[in-house]
Amino acid sequence: RENFIHLCNPHLEKMKEDILYHFALGTATHDFPKLFGDVKFVCVGGSPSRMKAFIAYIAEELGLASPGCDYPNICAGTDRYAMYKVGPVLSVSHGMGIPSISIMLHELIKLLYHAKCSDITIIRIGTSGGIGLEPGSVVITRQSVDATFKPQLEQVVLGKTVIRSTNLDEQLAKELMQCSKEIGQFNTVIGNTMCTLDFYEGQGRLDGAICLYNEEEKLQYLKNAYDSGVRNIEMESSVFAAMCNLSGVKAAVVCVALLNRLERDQINSPHDILVEYQQRPQKLVGYFIKKSLGKL
Repeated sequence: RENFIHLCNPHLEKMKEDILYHFALGTATHDFPKLFGDVKFVCVGGSPSRMKAFIAYIAEELGLASPGCDYPNICAGTDRYAMYKVGPVLSVSHGMGIPSISIMLHELIKLLYHAKCSDITIIRIGTSGGIGLEPGSVVITRQSVDATFKPQLEQVVLGKTVIRSTNLDEQLAKELMQCSKEIGQFNTVIGNTMCTLDFYEGQGRLDGAICLYNEEEKLQYLKNAYDSGVRNIEMESSVFAAMCNLSGVKAAVVCVALLNRLERDQINSPHDILVEYQQRPQKLVGYFIKKSLGKL
């Protein structure tokens, strides 16, 4: 049915056991419906510590926290990813870059399928470089685009190039934007997000170990990106959007811009300012979850 996870892999039905190796979980050793069957919201982000902080925050917001409560890492058997759960919310780290989040998503989508979860919403929360935005602005992604500004993920499968759509759920983006207006604490925009294969040359920085272009060429590229609708740059959104589309899952990307790339390349804001910026996506998504559950 439409509100359940759709797996694009007929081979899984023939397997007696499915080992989610990078989560240190398996269908023969864990009761997935019992552990995860009530999950409705999945939030994913790069760092394990940030995702643990998010689950503590959402527990407090939903009234599910208790004094001195700790949140154990469900994936403690591995050091690849971290996973935390409270009530209907699952919080998972995905590392940095397309390969890392891709591996995590394959196993996360299978986990939700084996747990017989329905009506799932997955949201990536994270940081990014803004284009033409004040630092601290939050971007809700309309489309993830590649480094040539096309809304697609290009992947090589069995030696052949496969093109996948990277559109995200339009209604979900609008709902998140409305939540930000209701919070009224920080600037939020809906725009395209450019997903690159690396942090330095792929994003047009001048401060990497290798740089064979000049500042004028860099600025022209970023201005071209802005003119095409791009408002921020990160390294995970394209495969995130593509895999959620194929699995029939409502998905969104909510990232804060730590700097305006038209002005500088290096992040030099004070630590306490950066910490506050990084809390903005979790505040927005936390508000959205509370509103969705009728707990405002």
